Amino acid sequence: MKKMRLHASLCSLAISGTLLLLPVVVNAEQAPAAPQIDAKAWILMDYASGQVLAEANADERLDPASLTKMMSSYVIGQALKSGKITRDDMVTVGQDAWATGNPILKGSSLMFLKPGDRIPVSELNKGIVIQSGNDASIALADYVAGSQDAFVGLMNNYVSALGLKNTHFKTVHGLDAQGQYSTARDMALIGQALIRDVPEEYALNKEKSFTFNNITQRNRNRLLWSTNLNVDGIKTGHTAGAGNNLVASATEGNMRLISVVMGAETDAIRFRESEKLLTWGFRFYETVTPIKANTPFTSQRVWFGDRSEVNLGVAQDAALTIPKGQMKNLKASFTLSAPQIQAPLKKHQQVGTINFQLDGKTIAQRPLVVLEPVQEGSFFSRMFDFIMMKLNGWFGQWFS
Repeated sequence: MKKMRLHASLCSLAISGTLLLLPVVVNAEQAPAAPQIDAKAWILMDYASGQVLAEANADERLDPASLTKMMSSYVIGQALKSGKITRDDMVTVGQDAWATGNPILKGSSLMFLKPGDRIPVSELNKGIVIQSGNDASIALADYVAGSQDAFVGLMNNYVSALGLKNTHFKTVHGLDAQGQYSTARDMALIGQALIRDVPEEYALNKEKSFTFNNITQRNRNRLLWSTNLNVDGIKTGHTAGAGNNLVASATEGNMRLISVVMGAETDAIRFRESEKLLTWGFRFYETVTPIKANTPFTSQRVWFGDRSEVNLGVAQDAALTIPKGQMKNLKASFTLSAPQIQAPLKKHQQVGTINFQLDGKTIAQRPLVVLEPVQEGSFFSRMFDFIMMKLNGWFGQWFS
């Protein structure tokens, strides 16, 4: 195992994708315990690293209520991103999206649509994200997929694609339905995916109000008005079965956190407890990126290739979340998957693992990958390498 110390000058934030994380994330002695949260389940996750800073009952299946619209928004964002629909497309509102004619919608959050209305996708999308309109969710689901059932199928397809283990949707809007459930952890991951994969869609979440048909409705996420935090999303949810839910995301400098509070007894509690979680996370932790994507972390001897050395590093920026002030104590080591690295090698082919340690404990790991392809060398160079590798095996580094 080879080791090196990472210095603070290497630190910068970047968005990471799917990376290997260990369950042990920090030394509890370096930061105070997370605050007690008054809710059935909750979690606090760093967006860039995916690291969980605190949680309770995070895998308990609960009713998501209108948090369901986060996945609806993700499906819509992906449809816009792929060009399957455009923001200017005109949607004809059907009977199923008319609250007066659909008893399921009675007394719920609405955009106040009428059958036959012709409304742009962009307006309906704002009605879903900003006003939490259940009628808008139905109208746009019908347009995107042809029916609510087909749209729910798309939602659950993305559940599988995102690797969510404890989520299943039955509706496009989140009103109580038998067999519909999610967890605090999965909701944090849906929030992370929204921000990462469909940023233009996510940007709607910071808008504080939306006016349709001369009716102005404020965004139900009151943390958008917080003077203590820079909150720019994401979603509230409430039904009799679910209680009061809130997924919130905020930034501070180069750091973004996502909090989830589910099953709070009152509307006020979900906002208070979410603010408490986010404030604690920003105060005691920081996000650092000690190794940037496609920047050499080490170089190693490569055998049978058209070159003798290859640069190794990470394919995606290695964002980590650590207690504030601990960057100077962060160390990294790497192990190779095999004693020798042999050509041919593809770009970003994994050849080992980078381990990050604080206070002698491994806090995270990242794949160690090849940064540039290496082709096989000529017949004679391969023969020479074969002889040298054998000698190296017998006599060590003298012949490497």
